[in-house]
Amino acid sequence: MKNVLSPAGRRSLREFAEARVLLAFDFDGTLAPIVRSPDRARMRPATGRLLQRVAARYPCVILSGRARADVRKRLCGAPVREVVGSHGAEPRRPPPGMTGLVRRWRRKLERRLAAFPAAWIEDKTYSLAVHYRGARDGGRTRAAIREAVAGLEGARLTGGKQVVNVVPRTAPHKGLALERQRRRLRCDRVIYVGDDETDEDVFAGGRSRILGIRVGFRSGSAAACYLRTQADVDRLLGALADASPRRRAFSSAKKGRPLPGPS
Repeated sequence: MKNVLSPAGRRSLREFAEARVLLAFDFDGTLAPIVRSPDRARMRPATGRLLQRVAARYPCVILSGRARADVRKRLCGAPVREVVGSHGAEPRRPPPGMTGLVRRWRRKLERRLAAFPAAWIEDKTYSLAVHYRGARDGGRTRAAIREAVAGLEGARLTGGKQVVNVVPRTAPHKGLALERQRRRLRCDRVIYVGDDETDEDVFAGGRSRILGIRVGFRSGSAAACYLRTQADVDRLLGALADASPRRRAFSSAKKGRPLPGPS
């Protein structure tokens, strides 16, 4: 992995930015700092302004573990083309039966984890996140959560930062969801920025087409590049906005309307 803000990393960034490229971002830990309570997650004002600039110059999408509607209200009006929620599981038209399956999971987990008050369930309609941030015995609580979710019907489990994500096995992961967006928007390449285990499905998609940028160096990651800290996301957004001064802003009339803001 190379630092994407190093001279070599910036060359790779410019090469991708000169192509018809789709920019894609995770939210928590990428566009916004990780916070103790998910409800308090916010982009810094500077990040919001930079995202607005970048989204006016390139087609942009957001892929988050959050619910789609939750992410939309946190984007400071940036004209992104799409938001995909629940780690790829929440499309515009979810398959029948998915919400009922997630409700059944929640009821079972509430019973199985009743003895672990530090574990709390975030219901995102199309997936669940079982958090244990703040648990005094994090290892024991995490083991109890994994044991509780292991027997859930039709579930796919992924780890995260003091969270276990539970997603329908039939739902697309982030890599598949992003490929659908790339094809829909008729882009040749993708620059994707993420920070978590669920983002590895994107990073593993192939370096000829995807420039994966991980927030925080991690040995063994499939990402080609990294940023040292989440604060460096602002420097990356600035570099993208300035990568090709000749690039014309994408016309929403010709390329598809940007995602409307929350009503």
